Parts: sequence; C-alpha cells; structure tokens
Amino acid sequence: MKIVLPDAQTVIDNLVSAECLREFGEVVEYGLLSYEEIAEAVADADIVVCNKTLMDAHTMHLANKLKYIGLFATGYNNIDVEYCRAHGITVCNAGSYSTNAVAQHTFALILEHFNRVAQYNQYVQDGLWKRSPTFSPFVYPLNELAGKTLGVVGLGAIGQAVARIAKAFEMRVIACNRSPKHVDGVEQVSFETLLAQSDVVTVHCPLNADSQDMFNQSSFAKMKQGALFVNTARGGVMVEQDLLDALESGHLGGACIDTLRVEPMEEDCILMGAKNCLMTPHIAWAPVETRQRLMGIVADNIRAFLDGDPVNVVS
Repeated sequence: MKIVLPDAQTVIDNLVSAECLREFGEVVEYGLLSYEEIAEAVADADIVVCNKTLMDAHTMHLANKLKYIGLFATGYNNIDVEYCRAHGITVCNAGSYSTNAVAQHTFALILEHFNRVAQYNQYVQDGLWKRSPTFSPFVYPLNELAGKTLGVVGLGAIGQAVARIAKAFEMRVIACNRSPKHVDGVEQVSFETLLAQSDVVTVHCPLNADSQDMFNQSSFAKMKQGALFVNTARGGVMVEQDLLDALESGHLGGACIDTLRVEPMEEDCILMGAKNCLMTPHIAWAPVETRQRLMGIVADNIRAFLDGDPVNVVS
C-alpha cells in the first residue's frame, strides 16, 4: 500500500515524524507540492494524507487506486467531497486534537496584551532598567483580567476550554453559539449583547456561510471602547480592512490575530504594523505534543478504515 503525504512539512519536522504510518505500507513524503505537481504525485497512491493540499477533480483524476484521504486537520474545505463520494473515496478528518493548544495560545495572546511581557523584556534588554530612577518603572500600563468580561464566540470544545481558563482568572464569561449549550459558569447571550458587554471578544467558531465576515465594520463598532479582539479561529471570520480601521481609530484597544484570510501573509498585508495588533503565524495548533497527538489520530483513522469500520468520516 502506498501512502502519499503531499504537504508533509505543514505537520512534520525534526520533532514530529510520520513513522507511525509506516505500519500500513510505503510512506512517500513531499514537503509542499504545488497545485500543478499534485496529480502526478498521487497518481499511484492508495491513501493520501494531507493538511491544506487541494484535492479536487483535477488533482485526483489520475488516482485510480485512491480509496482513502486522511486529513491532518479538522476542516476539510480543501477536499472535493462530492467527487470523493462519486468515486468511492472515504475522507476522514482529525477532530479535537488541538483543543488545549489553541486555548493555551488564546490566553498567551490575551496575557501578552494585558501584561506586555515582551515589551518589558525589551525594556530590560535595552539597558533601560539600569537607568531607571525607581525599582518598578511604569513604562507600559498593565491591567488585571479579574473582573473583566470575556465574550466567547463559538462554544465548541475550544470555546469551552477557553471559558474554563477565563474562570480561573476570575473573569465573567459570556458566550454566543449557533445552538444553545449548557456550560457551567457561562451565560449565553445574543451576538449583539456579547459585543456590547465584552472587554475581550475571542472567536472559536468554524468558518462557514454564517461566520464569513461576521466581524466587520458594524460588529467592531458595537464592541466596547478599548476592547480587545482575539482571533485564533479562521481569518475569514473578519474583514481585515475593517479591523485595521477600528484599531487605527482607537475604538478597539487591540487585536491578537493568529490567522489571516490569505496564508502565508501576503507582502502587502494591511495588518502588518497595525496599531496595537499582535500577530502570530497560525501556530496556535502547533505545539509538539499537539502534532504528535494528531499523528496518532491520523494513524488510528487509517487503521479503522482498513479494518472496515471507518471513524471520523466526512465523506
């Protein structure tokens, strides 16, 4: 059996390997294939395991042996599921592998905004503490999380994990979700109420027709003066120009962004250098332990498929 990984470098490095997949057959790893290279590379594959590689009618048209596509991801919008159904190709995703990692990164961003650790470290490294007249220079304002209101958009596994962390910081937690969910210590409110009352708004919903561009000029205008906007979900949930305008006007106190509409970041990305905007390069999901867990889920999915009882099936 031949297993092809067309975008291996999006998951694998010197700390995380695909060794666990070799029990199923030959594993061929490509770092990151271009769209034009995919069809030939997967032509004789029995199994393809990918992250963001576009698997559509063109890239699969030569793959007559292909019976299974495994995803190094929860989302599967890069897979033509209708084509797969028509050609008897099973598609399985990997859910719930990154819950703790994304929740942790969400609060890493929030804490950086309120505690300014990097800025104060730079102050020390620049030798300015040595010349300070006081032992505790108040160079950058700091703020407590306790007593502030955190608004969680999307109460799935990640949103609930974020809410638990917030409660540990003695924050008030409110949330909105497409369908009602009972979560201890979390008050469910309308989207408009969440925007109006939250000191911090954090997004944890999937990208779909309902969430596309949901954070736009109107949404940002309804947020509290000086509020913080956090996006570790998908770049498509926000309109980048509208976020920039809200930051530059001073209406928002800051933004913490891990995802953009186009990734990697474009050369002319308008958020580069934006006022009070912290950005990380889509790495909330990527701790070593998280990626190792992901590899295990992917291997388990393949094993279940080969045993005739597939799990995590999306098509």
